[in-house]
Amino acid sequence: MRKRLVPVIAEPTAADLAAIESEWPLIAADLDLLDAEITMLYAEDRGGPSPLDWRRLRRAEAGVTRAAAELAARTTNPRRAA
Repeated sequence: MRKRLVPVIAEPTAADLAAIESEWPLIAADLDLLDAEITMLYAEDRGGPSPLDWRRLRRAEAGVTRAAAELAARTTNPRRAA
């Protein structure tokens, strides 16, 4: 006899949504870095990355570092979260 599978629909809690919201600057910076890295990969089709491609990659890497540092500072010092 087969048991019927019941779909589990788990909605995110308010705490989950708050955590995502607080981490969003880092998520956005990671997405910018990923986009810059993809651009670098496809630059080979154009004869190699341009100086602008390299600058974009460096800025994206710096953005991730900055966002990660800000997030770490907020989580270690809750007063700065506001």
